[in-house]
Amino acid sequence: MKTKITLLALLFLGLNFGFAQEEAMTKLSIFHEYVKAKNYDAAYNPWMEVRNKYPNFNIAIYSDGEKILEDKIEKSSGADKVAYINDLVKLWDQRAENFASKTPKGEYGAQACQLMYENRKVLNKTDQELYDCFDAAYNADKETFTNPKSLYTYFSLMVQLYDDGKKPAAELFSKYDDVSDKVEAETENYSRKLNKLIEKEDSGTALTSKEGKYKKYYESYLRAYDQISEGIAGLLGPRANCENLIPIYSRDFEENQTNAVWLKRAVSRMYQKECTDDALYETLVKAYDEAAPSADTKYFVGTVLMKNNKETEAINYFQQAYDLESDTFKKANLANRIGLILKKKGRFSQARTYFRDALSLNPSNGRPYLSIADMYADSANSCGDTNFNKRAVYWLAADEARKAARVDPTMTKHAAASVANYMAKAPSKSEIFTAGRAGETINIGCWINSSIKVPTIN
Repeated sequence: MKTKITLLALLFLGLNFGFAQEEAMTKLSIFHEYVKAKNYDAAYNPWMEVRNKYPNFNIAIYSDGEKILEDKIEKSSGADKVAYINDLVKLWDQRAENFASKTPKGEYGAQACQLMYENRKVLNKTDQELYDCFDAAYNADKETFTNPKSLYTYFSLMVQLYDDGKKPAAELFSKYDDVSDKVEAETENYSRKLNKLIEKEDSGTALTSKEGKYKKYYESYLRAYDQISEGIAGLLGPRANCENLIPIYSRDFEENQTNAVWLKRAVSRMYQKECTDDALYETLVKAYDEAAPSADTKYFVGTVLMKNNKETEAINYFQQAYDLESDTFKKANLANRIGLILKKKGRFSQARTYFRDALSLNPSNGRPYLSIADMYADSANSCGDTNFNKRAVYWLAADEARKAARVDPTMTKHAAASVANYMAKAPSKSEIFTAGRAGETINIGCWINSSIKVPTIN
């Protein structure tokens, strides 16, 4: 008898489960079709039924629910708007409970914080509350906290708290380094992916439709991270001047003189803010090189030697740094940094070698092309024998600038402005016609040691 009762109970439960599954699928199909048609009001009730009764039935409950609630938030005001905002945050929490593997903590935590930040007035949220929200999401899962807007908001809140006297300068600088390192890591990630596609195109192989879409996606993220990098540097601005940095690093040096991470950040910050004339900079560089000798430390030793006018020794250290670096992306950045120093010192030929190395290692960074173009333009008067040939150097410069625009989505406007500037200084069509040199190849000497073909006249 007991066996029959048990079998009947199991059958009953099975029928109920089957009915529940069928009901959930039916209502899910209903609200999903409404969402596809962007009829969010009609989708709301069947969606809420499935959400409340079968929260772990299907991920669409959360992906569609996000769109439904975003529409409600946009169309509502006052208490209703607050309720919908809070419900969307709750929805993301429920998604994490029911689909943890598909709900990265950093990504969705930052998303919730950003929503609250953008509605901070109606929610009556303080800067401290919002900062704590972002900070918790960042520390919970840094790997997936990648949204450029949220990274910028996170740091902007730190700046506001510093300005209000609620955060010390040391914490401000540390957070800037954290966010900068994150932006650099994401830039490296997308640059590596984009480089593969650029190299495929350069080999003469057309990208597939899917690869073309990925290329646009990578380029859009690189543009966003470039803007964020400039934005957070602008926010830090005068707050990180030598008058602020030197006392802080002097005070904390003894405690951190063997802390490689602290030393790297201190040296980098003082270098970027041009605090290198202070004796502390050299002290920090030497300590950094002793604590963790690397390509990075050799580079900074080179900057100290260069500052002390020991150029030959400095260049030797730069080469050591370059040879020591094994990571392709970091090696490319290092080559570019060395090139910029040599360019500033007027060592154009050596600088160009490093810039070209940077380009071969990281093809999607167009900045080295613009640096080479700038050096060509600066050498126009010294690398041509006649007025026409001197001005022909600007065609070479324009060609380099065009390459920057072709490979680097963040350099498009800058490169276009450079091309226009160089072309305005090169011989005009009428001058080409008068000189009778259309189509002629001009050999350019001195350190440039290249040639340029005079444009034909149509």
